[in-house]
Amino acid sequence: MDSPTPPPPPDLNLDNLKALKVLGRGAMGTVFLVQHTTAKFALKVVDKTSIHAKLDAERRARWEIEVLSRLSHPFLPSLITTFESQQFLAWALPYCPGGDLNVLRYRQNDRVFSPPVIRFYLAEILCALEHLHSLGIAYRDLKPENVLIQNSGHVTLTDFDLSRMLAPKTVETVISSAPPLPLPEPRRKHRRSFSRWINLHPFDMSPHRNGLKKTKSARVSPVSRRKPSFSNGERSNSFVGTEEYVSPEVVRGDGHEFAVDWWAMGILTYEMMYGTTPFKGKNRKETFRNILTKLPEFVGKRSMLTDLIEKLLEKDPTKRLGYARGASEIKEHGFFRGVQWDMLTEMVRPPFIPMRDDGKLTEKISAANGEVDIRDYFESLKSPPSLPPSPVSSLSCKFKRAVSVTEF
Repeated sequence: MDSPTPPPPPDLNLDNLKALKVLGRGAMGTVFLVQHTTAKFALKVVDKTSIHAKLDAERRARWEIEVLSRLSHPFLPSLITTFESQQFLAWALPYCPGGDLNVLRYRQNDRVFSPPVIRFYLAEILCALEHLHSLGIAYRDLKPENVLIQNSGHVTLTDFDLSRMLAPKTVETVISSAPPLPLPEPRRKHRRSFSRWINLHPFDMSPHRNGLKKTKSARVSPVSRRKPSFSNGERSNSFVGTEEYVSPEVVRGDGHEFAVDWWAMGILTYEMMYGTTPFKGKNRKETFRNILTKLPEFVGKRSMLTDLIEKLLEKDPTKRLGYARGASEIKEHGFFRGVQWDMLTEMVRPPFIPMRDDGKLTEKISAANGEVDIRDYFESLKSPPSLPPSPVSSLSCKFKRAVSVTEF
């Protein structure tokens, strides 16, 4: 695993920081790559005086900071520090130079992952979701763009502004209370490689690999819901998420809980396997109709991987894999047979390790010394001349639309 990022000084503020480049920009704020002494970290900044503040960006930003402050897991980000002034709200996170899972998939020759690689990433994502659920947090925004690759090659989830605290279920359907993976001890010996982490099994699978297209990724707008919360654990009636990853219960307005994350993991798995999502339609209406009525289509022989996808994409959330016992139920599926769960953090040779920081995927800073003042950057966004195109944090970001979350 990566060594801990040295924390910025306690008096962190935007006056003594220079941004090396922009990692991403959206409705809620801008993420900069910032260097302090020898340490690089990602700084997420929200301009509270901009028009984006009207989109509830400040409230969502404060909620994300609150969630980050509770996290302590090797596959989840750790909050380094925060800064607030009359104009800005900012928080620092460890920098992940490997980009996101969508970028990594597009760099593969056939733009899909092999089953062993899918299994590795799913195992780490599953552990991250397990930890979130143990804290009573439903993630609600799992997608390739939100799965970042650390310098070590391990994953970390990002963007928690759409997450929601939910009350736990009753004893009959309690989510697994297994403790999260321990943080790796420094200088631990006998590290494991990817090939030794799991006993590889043959898979009969011939996915269609022609005509792969970018996933249409757009956050859906919230609508009011008539149905109340349920007694067996709290459910949310918010209509949030990414269009092609929204679960049937969200589309129907039935209220939803932690099982929406298992549905999203099924969509993510399918996309890693085939390079596209299973229910994508010509427009939003057709996509939602497919989510409610269509079954996922598979090519080639059936396998444990296709069986896992089918069980995660069960339309009825009460019958969905993971609903009854959470992550522990999914870990028992045959696709994960042979996984050494306690060795995930010990692996020093994941499937892919970033070789260097790829500046092609981020907005370049146009300054004489290669740095820019963050305050000046936001002032430039308010200037009359046309703005440059948004930086590409993933290959599908151009499809994203802003959302105002009116109901948490």
